[in-house]
Amino acid sequence: MSSAPKDGMVLIIDDDDDILTAARLLLKKHVAVVHTESNPDCIPTRLEENRYDVIFLDMNFTKGVSSGQEGFDWLERILEIDVDAVVVLITAYGDVETAVKAIKAGATDFVLKPWQNEKLLATFTSGLKLRQSRREVSSLRSRQQILSADLDQPFHDIIGTSLPMRQVFAMIEKVAGTEANVLILGENGTGKELVARAIHRQSGRVEEVFMSVDMGAITESLFESELFGYMKGAFTDAKGDRAGRFEVASGGTLFLDEIGNLPIPLQVKLLSVLENRQVTRLGSTVPRQIDVRLICATNLPLKEMINDKRFRQDLFYRINTVEIALPPLRERVEDIPLLAEHFVGQYAQKYKHPAKRISSDAMQRLKFYHWPGNIRELKHAIERAIILSDTTTLSSDDFLLPSDKSREQNVVQENFRLEDVERGVITKVLHDHDGNVSRAARALGLSRAALYRRIEKYGLQTLPD
Repeated sequence: MSSAPKDGMVLIIDDDDDILTAARLLLKKHVAVVHTESNPDCIPTRLEENRYDVIFLDMNFTKGVSSGQEGFDWLERILEIDVDAVVVLITAYGDVETAVKAIKAGATDFVLKPWQNEKLLATFTSGLKLRQSRREVSSLRSRQQILSADLDQPFHDIIGTSLPMRQVFAMIEKVAGTEANVLILGENGTGKELVARAIHRQSGRVEEVFMSVDMGAITESLFESELFGYMKGAFTDAKGDRAGRFEVASGGTLFLDEIGNLPIPLQVKLLSVLENRQVTRLGSTVPRQIDVRLICATNLPLKEMINDKRFRQDLFYRINTVEIALPPLRERVEDIPLLAEHFVGQYAQKYKHPAKRISSDAMQRLKFYHWPGNIRELKHAIERAIILSDTTTLSSDDFLLPSDKSREQNVVQENFRLEDVERGVITKVLHDHDGNVSRAARALGLSRAALYRRIEKYGLQTLPD
């Protein structure tokens, strides 16, 4: 240890000046800072002024007393001030019983006087490592608490103040505390998994696992082994037993993304598991009970697929106790500035660029663009602009988007269908009237009942009048 650099700060507390001198002379060769104290009443002040790595504490300070109770009392006081303190008790009257009592009381170690120098140095070294470990754990715990507090914000990673998003937030709050299965509908890039995670965070299963499975990425041959698990020897590469996603997620939330891509034969197997609430691993005949909160998502029109016999109606009703429809970005244009500024800050920090802003012309272009890839496309466009731009202001030229003319042509083509036009008009009027159905109906020249029928037809959501 003598060749190692000095490290740490130590406090030695003893009413014997000779003991303090001997300990200081020994430790100062190896320790960065050595403080000594003969009056235990000064301990609180010492601890307020310094954060000691190791504290050596005598157990008896009153002449003629050898019970060690004073040491235990001061140990308790030290740990009240600094819960992570590393305290080593020293005494000339030590025995096994006292040592055990000291450790139970919170001491780290126990040293007898007169000590062996090697023993004292080894005790200090061990105490220093323990203190460093405790600091790391405390730091990680603090970081986790901060992250958890951030994650506990209901919609910390879903950005938006538009009417469609306020409706989504209201639905999440209503359904999260229940055990209802949820189906999330929306185009690619609208944030379906973020909504699923928000539901999980506000549910009674928040302390349990959230497992996401991309159903579109699982081949038919791997479906059962991935979702239901397998036993050793079930197939050539099955070298051992393995739990499937349903088992792993049991007690928590299972998110099945792209559920509409599942072939009919696999839909039958999934339905059986959901109805029986149990899985049987490949290579086994023993069913295993599961308890999952199911959330599914798709960008496909499941109702049309049911009519075309491409999706089972019974499975649809099983997964669709509550339905949440996410609006495409083009229907929540007022959220684009919020999203854009968030991503600009995120990627400027990621790529260690100075703070950047988006020019008003560029922002107008972002708001006018149709965003077929939704938030994912906006995020990618801003990341690319941050990487390539050499200025602190992002201009229209920094965003490589299709021309406005192309966008107008797309709008005309998409709005060619009467239903699309009607849905778009109703959505806009509802937005203009803050979701008030009565006022929106008057503006459209419809009765409230007629407007409600159209709202239901198009799967729109409203706020209370």
